Amino acid sequence: MAVCTRQRAEAALSALLLALAAGCASGPPAPAWQGEARSAVEAAVTAHLEGDARAENAAAQRARQALARTGRPELLARAELMRCAARVASLAFGPCEGFEPLRADAGAAEQAYAEHLQGRALAPERIALLPEAQRGVAAAMAGGRGAGDAVAAIKDPQSRLIAIALLFQAGRADPALIARAADTASAQGWRRPLLAWLKVQQRLATQAGAAEEAQRLARRIALVESGGAAGR
Repeated sequence: MAVCTRQRAEAALSALLLALAAGCASGPPAPAWQGEARSAVEAAVTAHLEGDARAENAAAQRARQALARTGRPELLARAELMRCAARVASLAFGPCEGFEPLRADAGAAEQAYAEHLQGRALAPERIALLPEAQRGVAAAMAGGRGAGDAVAAIKDPQSRLIAIALLFQAGRADPALIARAADTASAQGWRRPLLAWLKVQQRLATQAGAAEEAQRLARRIALVESGGAAGR
């Protein structure tokens, strides 16, 4: 019997990707567009996190082309949300511009996720529509259980970054959560979010008058920005 691996099943992006992959149960081969779209969306997200804008744009265009062949705007809406989620993980907040033109054709789950990525507090019935990994933090943002408990329950690195970013935007991320975000990005080698979170830490250290810590963080930032180039 074919068994679906979890493959980051708790992750926000994976939850949305399942719609493109049509599950992982045995059966007839999936149409070519599904594999092409899934691969391209994952490549675009990875390229964003690694800080490669050119590769991100190229992969996103491939995803759009594959999804456009279906004539189903709701699928393209999901793909755009996945890219916007990666931006949130990197502390790039704002409207999900690729999603907005598709909002009218998106389902309730996609619309709820778009609102979540904008940092809005959701009603319980809308929280239930979110990917599983984001429900705890959404409940915390709406006044439920503690933010720390919500983050601790998230196993997927990218989902964890998204959650901490939204808490940070809401003014509810303490230094320990911010450090956890930086550590998460560092462990994955995700250059873009790592730089964003290190700069937050550096700013907080400077504001607290912790000059030595601020200088240490500045050296880390310089290393990431240099890409390891000699002489920098």
